[in-house]
Amino acid sequence: MAKRQRGRRSRHGLRILVLHGPNLNLLGEREPEIYGDMTLAELNRRIKKHAAAINCELKIKQSNSEGALIDCIHTHRKWADGIVINPAAYTHYSYALRDALAAVQIPTVEVHLSDIHKRERFRRISVIREVCETQISGFRWESYTKALDLLAERNR
Repeated sequence: MAKRQRGRRSRHGLRILVLHGPNLNLLGEREPEIYGDMTLAELNRRIKKHAAAINCELKIKQSNSEGALIDCIHTHRKWADGIVINPAAYTHYSYALRDALAAVQIPTVEVHLSDIHKRERFRRISVIREVCETQISGFRWESYTKALDLLAERNR
């Protein structure tokens, strides 16, 4: 899918919207053998630190609600130069989230903490992937920083 080139930069550099999907608010508690023991607050701190190092401005949102994530995409469609999204369970069936990403045509990277391709069969399916630049999974918190790097490189 062709994505429009944004190229608009703030004084802080590239503007990236980071979206965390359902149950990611329970990081550090939920299945640490799969997702690690890092909390969402610590994950966000690491993402912000990396973004500052590569001159990116971030807005970060977590929601357990599909509609809230879609509303956030719509609200920030003229602000964001790129999107990093961990759709979590919505990865596998949210055509509404997929359509929202397709509609705004902002370069997007789908990320996952765990390697979804080595997990249960249903987790290997992503309806989001085809409207994204790429999918990065299995690098825990570094999946996000790799996505930021990719979007920053794309816009240099």
